[in-house]
Amino acid sequence: MHYSSLKIFLLLFLGIFFYNKTIAQDYLYAPYTTAASRAKLYRNLIEFSINKNLSRPLNDSTEQNWEEAFDALELLLHKNDWVDSRINYAVNSIQLRTVQFQRALLELIYTNYPGNYIIQISALLQHTVNTKIFAMCAEYILWQKNDSATLDSLDETIIKKFAFTPDDPIIAMLNDHILSIKFSSAPLITHKSFINLLDRNFLPGQIVMYSFQRKNRDYPGLVIVRNKEGKFIRDSANNIFNVPQLARSIANLPGYLTNGNTPEGIFKMHGFSVSKSNFIGPSPNIQLSLPVEMSPRQFIDSTIQDSIWSIELYAGLIPQHLRQYSPLYNSFYAGLAGRTEIIAHGTTIDAEYYKSQIYYPHTPSQGCLSTKEIWNGKRIESNQKKLVNALLQAGGADGYCVVLELNDKQQPVMIEEILPFLSKAESVK
Repeated sequence: MHYSSLKIFLLLFLGIFFYNKTIAQDYLYAPYTTAASRAKLYRNLIEFSINKNLSRPLNDSTEQNWEEAFDALELLLHKNDWVDSRINYAVNSIQLRTVQFQRALLELIYTNYPGNYIIQISALLQHTVNTKIFAMCAEYILWQKNDSATLDSLDETIIKKFAFTPDDPIIAMLNDHILSIKFSSAPLITHKSFINLLDRNFLPGQIVMYSFQRKNRDYPGLVIVRNKEGKFIRDSANNIFNVPQLARSIANLPGYLTNGNTPEGIFKMHGFSVSKSNFIGPSPNIQLSLPVEMSPRQFIDSTIQDSIWSIELYAGLIPQHLRQYSPLYNSFYAGLAGRTEIIAHGTTIDAEYYKSQIYYPHTPSQGCLSTKEIWNGKRIESNQKKLVNALLQAGGADGYCVVLELNDKQQPVMIEEILPFLSKAESVK
């Protein structure tokens, strides 16, 4: 997805490529972000994507129509009595449907109907032999019920169904989630070796984009940038650069599942690109890849002889004293499980869809790192532009991105929380 073109050069030249405060006008334009275009899109999503598709009978030939409706319902967080009745109908026949349909419906009810269908989803959990469907069922149940009896029951069912596939990355991550509920660990920010993830000896000589997040992804995190010398990029007032960044998917599923939240861990950062998606928009995005999505040679070091990933190769990137901290391996297992195309981008989604949500005015994605932008045809405000400029000041989008959950405070991440750690990290020789 990383490419070089005249279009990208011109976009960067016109106020993005150069960190130049004197350029007041923003030249980017997206006609689909005008008030009239957004109103038309909303009407079309309701009338055609949702109402028309859900009015069809549900059978093998119409499953895709229903899945299109599910996507629109998630995007808009839309519900009403009639829609609810159609979703009830679909859930009550979920065991008769294809795996693809089951996955789409489970994602929708996890997003829009948490806790409403415990009985039906518990039955599907017992019935399915597909690891992803099983994990989605288990996570749906855990969202509402994580008492000891439920956890023990899930453990027993996993052993019964998947005793012969203990290395499956989806089952491994589900097991890890169950263990984390049973034995909650200390917050990362209190770990004595947290500083080792920030100083110049971690990923030495590399540009690093850090995205600090809460366990509850409803609360926006923030992003900072470290240059190759181990110094954090500063703004024109000599403050450490930072902008809010959302790592929440619209589904809010765990990061090892398709369309889940951005997983913790290490990503390769490899250039800028421009998306053709009308939900991301024309602001340059930052290209990222998970382990396994890239070969070890591309991800770690071109001198590596191994062409097959191993946990030992990935662990070699992590500071010694943190190699037992399991959340840092989430990106590795997400890659093993097949997740791809997680990037850091701006947004042209209408934030008003989410005005009642904690993360407003940010807009969730399908698992990417998303920064706030305001559009009305023209780009009015852009934290993505600021982030791109910070990376260019550091030397470019060539290095690594590290996503870290600090703790479970129920508030956005603030720079003041990590400033003492950053100061200490910069002083490490």
